Amino acid sequence: MKIQRRNITITLEEAVARWARIEAARKDTSVSRLLAGILKERMMEEDAYQSAMRRALARKPFLKTDGRYMSREEVHDRPGLR
Repeated sequence: MKIQRRNITITLEEAVARWARIEAARKDTSVSRLLAGILKERMMEEDAYQSAMRRALARKPFLKTDGRYMSREEVHDRPGLR
């Protein structure tokens, strides 16, 4: 499966553009590929976070409570350690 690519134009502050050119040169790549890599990494991190959030929110509560938050004392109460 061939990945389709799309050209976009961005406007950067001069200092940011200079950094991007230097960073791309250090990594022996183009500014375009450097930015594409950074954006793809960010997208994957966001997707992973959203996926983890959905899984966490879909879980049933593991403590039996009456719907209220437990107090600090209740959370840390360990009768077996007394």
